Amino acid sequence: MFPLSHMLKSFIRKGQLIVVDAGGKRHVFGRGEPGPQVTMRLTDPKLYRSLVLNAEMVAGEAYMDGTMRFEEGSTLRDFLMLFSVNRLSLGSYPIQKIVRAVRMRFRKRLQSNRKGEAQQNVAHHYDLGNDFYKLFLDENMLYSCAYFREPDESLETAQRNKLRLLAAKLNLKPGMKILDIGCGWGDLALYLAQLEEVEVVGVTLSTEQHALATKRAADAGLSGRVRFALKDYRDVTEKFDRIVSVGMFEHVGVHHYDEFFKKLNSLMPDDGVAVIHSIGHMSPPGTTSPWLRKYIFPGGYSPALSEVLEVVEQNSLWVTDIEVLRVHYATTLAHWVQRFAANRAEVVAMYDERFARMWEFYLISCEMMFRAGSQMVFHLQLSRKRDAAPIVRDYVTDQQRAYIEREKELGVTLSRVS
Repeated sequence: MFPLSHMLKSFIRKGQLIVVDAGGKRHVFGRGEPGPQVTMRLTDPKLYRSLVLNAEMVAGEAYMDGTMRFEEGSTLRDFLMLFSVNRLSLGSYPIQKIVRAVRMRFRKRLQSNRKGEAQQNVAHHYDLGNDFYKLFLDENMLYSCAYFREPDESLETAQRNKLRLLAAKLNLKPGMKILDIGCGWGDLALYLAQLEEVEVVGVTLSTEQHALATKRAADAGLSGRVRFALKDYRDVTEKFDRIVSVGMFEHVGVHHYDEFFKKLNSLMPDDGVAVIHSIGHMSPPGTTSPWLRKYIFPGGYSPALSEVLEVVEQNSLWVTDIEVLRVHYATTLAHWVQRFAANRAEVVAMYDERFARMWEFYLISCEMMFRAGSQMVFHLQLSRKRDAAPIVRDYVTDQQRAYIEREKELGVTLSRVS
C-alpha cells in the first residue's frame, strides 16, 4: 500500500486508522494517543498513490465514487473528525507542503470572481433548486451560521437570534435605507422591514433565490419597502444608510477585497454603518480545499482576519466592532446534517446517489472544520466615522432585548417558506 502507508504513519498521531486495502489486508496507523477510531476500506489500488499526491481532493471523490468505505461501526463523520484532529501533521508531510505551496502561488486564479464569472460560480451552488435546500435548512431558509443563545435551541430559533443580532448591530432608525448584499432567499430583508420602518434592497446573483425572495416580499405585503434585484453588488449605484452582507464575503476572493471595500465606502454616507457576517479562519492565509472549490464553491475562500483588516485600513474605514462566533456554525451544520440524513432518499430521487454522497461529505467535513479545525465566523462592523455607532457596546444587547418584545407585539412568526 506504499506510498500511502508512509504518509499515514506520519499523519495519524491522534486516534487510530485501520485501512483494509484492495486485497483485504489490514494496516493499522496511530501512535496510541486518544482520538477517533476508524476502519476504512479502499477498493481501488490507484488510491494508494493519488491520496498522497492530492489527499483533500481524492478523499472526497473516493467517498463519492464508493471506492472509500467505512466499516465495523465507523462512519464518514468519524473519519472526518480523525482527519480534522490530525490536520496539522498532514500539512507538515513533505509532499503536502509542496502541494500547498503550489496552491498558494496560484490562488489568485483559483479565487477569481470577476463580473460574469461570479454569476457562474453562484449558479453552480445556489441554483440547485429551492426544493433541495428546503430539505435541510430551517423553515425560513437561512443558509448561514445561526446564533445559539442556548445549546438546545431549535435551528429556527437560533436563526432568528442571528437576524436579531445583526439588526441590533445595524443600529436601525426609521426612514433608513438598507442594502443587503447576497440576500439569499430574502429572510433578513423581510425581518428588518418588519421590525423597523425601513426600506431594504437585496441583491443576489442567484435566479432561484431572487424569484423566491420576490414572491415572499409580495406574500408578506412588503413589496413597497422590500425589493430584490438580480444584480452584482458592483453594479449598485444607490446610496444607503446601512449595508449588511451575510455569507457572501466568502465568494469575493482575496484579490477582490479592495474592490469590495471601495464599493462599500462609495455607497455609504460618513455616518453609514456596514456589518459583514463571514466565515473566516484563525490560522494564517491559505487556500480553499480543492475538493470544496471544484464541487461546492468555485471561487470561494474564507479568509484570515489579517487579510481582511489590511484592506479595510487601506480604504480608510473604521472597524467599530468585531465579534467572533466560534462554535455556532458547528452546531448549525450538525442540524443541517441531521435534516439532510432524514431526507436523503428525496435527495437521491432528485439527483442521484453520488450527489447525495457529495453533499454528505461537504456538510460533515464543514462541521468538523468548525468543531475541531481552524474555521470560525466573524462579524465586522465598519464605518467612515468612529462614532457612527454607539461608543458603548451595551446597545447591541439592549436592542436585542427590545426586538424580542417587538417581535411578540408585531407577531413576527417563524412561518415556513412555501
